[in-house]
Amino acid sequence: MESLRRVVVTGAGTANPLGLSVEDTWQRALEGRSGTGPITLFDASSAPVRIAAEVKGFDPSAPLDRPLHVGMGRDPIAQAILPKDVRRFGRYSQLGLFAGVRAYADSGLEGVREDLAPERAGVNIGVGMGGLPEIQEVYQDFQKRGYRRITAFFILQVIPNIVSGQLSILLNFRGPNHCNVTACATSAHSIGESYRLIRHGYADVMLAGGAEAVVCEMGIGGFAAMRALSTRNECPAAASRPFDRDRDGFVMGEGATVLVLEEYERARRRGARIYGEILGYGATADAHHLTSPAPDAEGAARAMAEALREAGLRPGQIGYVNAHATSTPAGDVEEARAIAGVFGMEREERLLVSSTKSMTGHMLGAAGATEALFSLLSLRDQKAPPTCNIENLDPDCAHPALDFVAGRGREAALDYAASNSFGFGGANACLIFGRE
Repeated sequence: MESLRRVVVTGAGTANPLGLSVEDTWQRALEGRSGTGPITLFDASSAPVRIAAEVKGFDPSAPLDRPLHVGMGRDPIAQAILPKDVRRFGRYSQLGLFAGVRAYADSGLEGVREDLAPERAGVNIGVGMGGLPEIQEVYQDFQKRGYRRITAFFILQVIPNIVSGQLSILLNFRGPNHCNVTACATSAHSIGESYRLIRHGYADVMLAGGAEAVVCEMGIGGFAAMRALSTRNECPAAASRPFDRDRDGFVMGEGATVLVLEEYERARRRGARIYGEILGYGATADAHHLTSPAPDAEGAARAMAEALREAGLRPGQIGYVNAHATSTPAGDVEEARAIAGVFGMEREERLLVSSTKSMTGHMLGAAGATEALFSLLSLRDQKAPPTCNIENLDPDCAHPALDFVAGRGREAALDYAASNSFGFGGANACLIFGRE
């Protein structure tokens, strides 16, 4: 029988609407700060939705605290992207490279590169929609000026796997090189599939996460046409309100989060700081509808149950769930019922559940990784982040076993946490983490 290996998280990097570092992001989340505001990335004055959760103060070529030396004969990395190369990459790639290089620096792997075979290190950075703003911009130029105005960088700006490819080049990671694309479940799947590669012995280290940047006319306009977005244009900070009776849709977010996954014994031998351990991963399909969840969130519940079974835990041992809950009328209700049905049994205390999308907005392909990071930090610091803007809890979401952590984060005794991610097309993922 195959001997399965343990997998831990030893590094993290992020650029999201709450901050450009892990610790700034976490502190603002615990305080219940909102990253939503008026759109600045384009003129939204005539748009039906004029708010979004943008990454603020972002400089893709910002220098690292110190240069990284990633191998003999290779140039040090002083920044994720050189200033002269910024225009080669779409915004989602810029965000992903920023987060990925910082996750690597955070992991401490640089100091032991001589013990890491490049062929045993890989990358899986998922992207939900790719370079939509760049497609829009280049097509507008084409319409006005013809073929000669199409930039030679266009294809590189829009291909979804460019983040994975460029990170592998920068860091000399020659192992598995993937890019998951499963809508809003994307980066949770990227983490889960990377976990399996290490668990089954195909890699020792994986950079895993997601990136997204579609705050543009077509991105906002498209989701608005589906009536998926909140139209609370006059009160941006209160627009994303998961589980609240008066929610009216999600807030578009953008950003990137990357985690460093590593085989446990290897991490322990090198004295790595460990954020937590990945204990279980469930991946299922609804096989029901392209945009609506299955009745009773049947597929989502199976993903949670699969992750719980793989982790070898009882439902009552899960202390915190970072819910997918996007602030849409149907999705939040179905997920709340599914969480209660899977994790709400055999409990001595109410299960803490929060949707950090109430602060970050919905980062689409980057959401799962960002929420996985929140789940790991909740275990590290023994604090549950809040669900903001719950003024009137929807009775259809309420359950005696669930506590939605309204308002501000709180201290909690947590040994295990779960993170849910569900995407259009009926894609479901659940990750379960444990304290190191």
